[in-house]
Amino acid sequence: MLDKQRTSDGEQWAAGTLLTRLSPDATAELLSLAPPRRIPAGTVLLHQGDASARHAFVIRRVRPHGTACVKITARLANGAESMLGIRLCGDVIGELAAVHGGPRSATATTCSEVVVHAVQGEDFVAFLNRHPEGWAALSGMIADQLEWANQRRLDFTGYPVPVRLARVLLSLAERHGRVAPDGLTPGVTLSHDELGMLIGAGRDAIGQAVAKLKRMNLIRASYRTVVIGDLEGLRDFAEGA
Repeated sequence: MLDKQRTSDGEQWAAGTLLTRLSPDATAELLSLAPPRRIPAGTVLLHQGDASARHAFVIRRVRPHGTACVKITARLANGAESMLGIRLCGDVIGELAAVHGGPRSATATTCSEVVVHAVQGEDFVAFLNRHPEGWAALSGMIADQLEWANQRRLDFTGYPVPVRLARVLLSLAERHGRVAPDGLTPGVTLSHDELGMLIGAGRDAIGQAVAKLKRMNLIRASYRTVVIGDLEGLRDFAEGA
């Protein structure tokens, strides 16, 4: 079953995001703190280690029925890159540096065209202080993100790559999925390589995993597009393998 999305002024926020946790009035006030800017796919919104800026970015869709997807990555000392998570419409990114003023802990890059509101850090903190629900909403959002990331770590230690892929697709679809003519989409726009980074799999391994799920008629996949054609079959594979 898909998690419900909350609508504010005709716009839907992805389930579990900050804006689903705020009242409509608080949401409108937060969005009014910075003008909307349309940002193309492939744009770096913030850089790991940067201590020069304290903006918090609120993410929105360009079109009402489109997608908004930002990947959060970090580079290790040996040069390897890891994906820490994804952020969707209604999420805020850069909130930690905006609140405590330290350097950015990760890099945020748009995977699709998005609209962002770049709220100054001091304005973001002042907004939270004006709204008692704000700090609780932010804490709840961060807790959900940590729980999701922890589940990916558990999957990494306990399951082979095809099962990890099935499990992350199910998690995304159950939380953010959209009905398509031939199945259900996970509601995100990630390449196969990015899906591999999300589950800790290399290019060859993720390619083989995608091919296996396609052979089993569980999914259909092309560049940045995955459609789950057999939701129950994918769930059985994810839980029974």
